[in-house]
Amino acid sequence: MKTTFKKFSKIFFVSGLVIFLFLLSCNPKSSEIKYQEVKHPEWSKNLSMYEVNIRQYTPEGTFNAFAEHLPRLKELGTDILWLMPIHPIGEKNRKGSMGSYYAVQDYYGINPEFGTEEDFRNLVAKIHELDMYVIIDWVANHTAWDNELINSHPDWYKKDTLGNIIAPVDDWTDVAGLNYEIPELHDYMIDALKFWVEDFNIDGYRCDVAEMVPVEFWNRARYELDKVKPVFMLAEADNPELNEYAFDMTYAWSSHFLWNEIAQGKKSIDDLENQFKDEKTKYKSSDYRLNFTSNHDENSWKGSAIERLGEATKAFAVLSVTSPGMPLLYSGQEACIEKRLLFFEKDTINWEKECCLNDLYKALFKLKKENPALWNGDFGGSMERIQTNADDKIFAFSRIKNEHTVITILNLSQGNVEFELINPIENKNLKELFTQEEVTNKYNLKAWDYKIFKTE
Repeated sequence: MKTTFKKFSKIFFVSGLVIFLFLLSCNPKSSEIKYQEVKHPEWSKNLSMYEVNIRQYTPEGTFNAFAEHLPRLKELGTDILWLMPIHPIGEKNRKGSMGSYYAVQDYYGINPEFGTEEDFRNLVAKIHELDMYVIIDWVANHTAWDNELINSHPDWYKKDTLGNIIAPVDDWTDVAGLNYEIPELHDYMIDALKFWVEDFNIDGYRCDVAEMVPVEFWNRARYELDKVKPVFMLAEADNPELNEYAFDMTYAWSSHFLWNEIAQGKKSIDDLENQFKDEKTKYKSSDYRLNFTSNHDENSWKGSAIERLGEATKAFAVLSVTSPGMPLLYSGQEACIEKRLLFFEKDTINWEKECCLNDLYKALFKLKKENPALWNGDFGGSMERIQTNADDKIFAFSRIKNEHTVITILNLSQGNVEFELINPIENKNLKELFTQEEVTNKYNLKAWDYKIFKTE
């Protein structure tokens, strides 16, 4: 009997060990996965992005009310819609009466102010019916103080020396910081990310404060998500390491800040040229970069694009679309929004104002989509500076892809400038985007004016 028991014990032990090793092999650690370099979804090669603030978009502030704007946005030419966080907002330590979208109470839930799961499912379907794409904001770095994880897994949170859960940043009092030294947290968060792709068919994520979360987590998250379907991933970060295995696109923060300073007379065109040179050195030509003159953070805390850029608003709109990178438009920019939208309260966008920016962006997005010279990453052409006899005020450059050419000429100064190009442009099959005039070598541009020439 003892011999039989020992025999079966050995059998059970060996069998259990085999099963354990098999299960372990099915769920490898991040260090054991051989990641592939990011492969951008084919559909992303020539698209532009639009950030949607559901709360402020309509008086109702719901998915259904926003859906009424989809045909207009399709006509505008913004084919990737980024929705700010759609999850329930925490009530404990809430800021303001409505709270921050970025204080997530439940990663698997829908903010009831916006509607129901079915409303969101219908919105995603309508977006796809228009041949558009949708990514949602994901807050992996922290949760609301009343997220159920605080009770069920308090060990997943960052703590002070006394063992108290803490905010990730002192001023972020409405959220508690997550601790990514815990492997189980990685598994939970990746399962939650997969849920919205599998169950709601979203197309990817914009990841909040991505640099505050270990890159190893993001690499594995992308690896797992791509098993479900090819996703598009945007990191709120200016770090080329994130572009390698995890993210299609990172924020061009440094360019954004510089553009503000040039518009305000604090920086020069030399600084702009150096910035673009730095971009070429720091990032691979295949990396996508997000160009923007506004977003939810900049609008609410630094001012609207019009407030920050003033008379240079249109010039930098042109630069954001024609320079390398994917352009972003924030809710209301096309309606010449001038106010800072409240972040923790209801503050509906006024869509009734007459605005020239809608037609400008519409023409620019159409040009980007149709002319391969302006496509994203390696799909498009590189930027080459065109020399003029007024390079301290005029920033001119070309982008060429095969037989396709776009030439952008910007007067980034506060006065009229008469100038000429140092080297004549050989390609005469170029027409100005708005006036249809032919390309020449001599120009007279008013303050902050521009010309865009394209192949016919």
